[in-house]
Amino acid sequence: MKTEKEKMLAGELYDPLDQQLSEERNKARLLIFELNQSREDEVEKREKILKELIPDAGEGLWLQPPFFCDYGSNIKVGKKVFFNFNCIVLDVAEVSIGDYTLFAPNVQIYTATHPMDHKVRAEGLEFAKPIAIGEHVWVGGGAIICPGVSIGDRSVIGAGSVVTRDIPAGVFAAGNPCRVIRPLEEEKQNPDE
Repeated sequence: MKTEKEKMLAGELYDPLDQQLSEERNKARLLIFELNQSREDEVEKREKILKELIPDAGEGLWLQPPFFCDYGSNIKVGKKVFFNFNCIVLDVAEVSIGDYTLFAPNVQIYTATHPMDHKVRAEGLEFAKPIAIGEHVWVGGGAIICPGVSIGDRSVIGAGSVVTRDIPAGVFAAGNPCRVIRPLEEEKQNPDE
């Protein structure tokens, strides 16, 4: 018989009030509190907290507090990833993020979801769908990435977008719902040129 955590990670209905899951979320929230209360000059303290909160993070993770997540342990981060102020990651299922990906302020990443059937929802059960974000992606401020979405390498998501479906590699996508606007060409580095 599967544990509630095994059901959760498998994308099956699970009870979020399970003791093991509650304890793991509580541990993460205590670490998040420490992180969010830390000062800018406490670099070593922040690094230590992040190693415990997000153990599967590549070199050079830069996370600007405040930051919030459910577990931390379900976030898989490549190297040189940046989260700006006030990002939220509901990592009930795995969230994988490729190298050199940037998140502007207030980005929200939600793997958690609830059954459409109100009777099942009333039982307190929920489930999750993993999210995969490629390398060299830039997610604009206030964007929301919904459960089960993939974003391809090098794509840019416009500010305020609600990403409800997969976005291919190498495109600019924006809107609510987010849709591909155009492919990205190799653009000039200096927009004034």
